[in-house]
Amino acid sequence: MFWLFFGIFLSACAAAAATGALFETGAWYRSLNKPSWNPPDWVFPLAWTSIYLCISVAGARVALGDNNVLALSLFALQFPINTLWTPVFFGLRRMGAAFVIVIAMWIAVAASTVAFFAVDFWAGMLMVPYLAWVTIASALNWSIWRLNPGLVPLKPSEL
Repeated sequence: MFWLFFGIFLSACAAAAATGALFETGAWYRSLNKPSWNPPDWVFPLAWTSIYLCISVAGARVALGDNNVLALSLFALQFPINTLWTPVFFGLRRMGAAFVIVIAMWIAVAASTVAFFAVDFWAGMLMVPYLAWVTIASALNWSIWRLNPGLVPLKPSEL
């Protein structure tokens, strides 16, 4: 049963990750002013792949646990928020709106992590890298937004 749940969670992660493939970073992102601590481009797919594998295992463990309704509900909440960030940041180039979304994602991931710990210690531990990465992403989103004050967002008709 674990592998069935793992496959379901991994499929959900793949759906969320698909937005990354739809909105390439490209020359626009490379031209932005970024903080000195900005990770190199190759780190992002490596980090997200590792995180998605970890949270798929975590989700499967929680799905098999007792008293898991709140944990799974919070986990389900963070997926659409996660999926929304990429089109807003890279697609529409709306840094302020993306920052609001990433803060909402941080809250949802933090709540999911706490709820996962309540169901299964190791599932909670497997969520910690996700929370750490969303923390970094939040700071990076904020920094890029502040370092590029003249950036004009795209209108949906310009996509």
